Amino acid sequence: MKISEVMTAPPVCVAPDVPLSEVTRQMAEHAVGSVLVVDHGALHGIVTDRDLAVRGLGEGLDRSARVDRVMSPNVTTVDAADELQVAYRTFRRTGIRRLPVLEAGRVVGVLTIDDLFLDVFRRLSDLLGPVAWSVLKEPPPSAGSPG
Repeated sequence: MKISEVMTAPPVCVAPDVPLSEVTRQMAEHAVGSVLVVDHGALHGIVTDRDLAVRGLGEGLDRSARVDRVMSPNVTTVDAADELQVAYRTFRRTGIRRLPVLEAGRVVGVLTIDDLFLDVFRRLSDLLGPVAWSVLKEPPPSAGSPG
């Protein structure tokens, strides 16, 4: 399975000069914990709710401060055409929770740990469905028989 089949698209993106107040509004409006900082289609960084709290409020920045003051500029990315196993390995190796997804160098989505959990749960439910039906169709073991 390809990353593009599991990622969230389109990603929530802002320009580097957007004020922190707009970033927090975008996060709330889209119910996300991170926003990609993009300029002319090129990824410049990522800002998370934790970045806003620690680097923004924690360092006394005003809500009008630019997002590029608190973003993480060194971003690990994956390609939309990569197999999902690449993302699993990248999450495990780096310990991060969000991966911007690129296609031909342009931002096309975001893949999060939560996206992978949802994929795992879908796969488990696909397996458990037939098992549940087979269990329901079999009579329960009698009290005296080995079960």
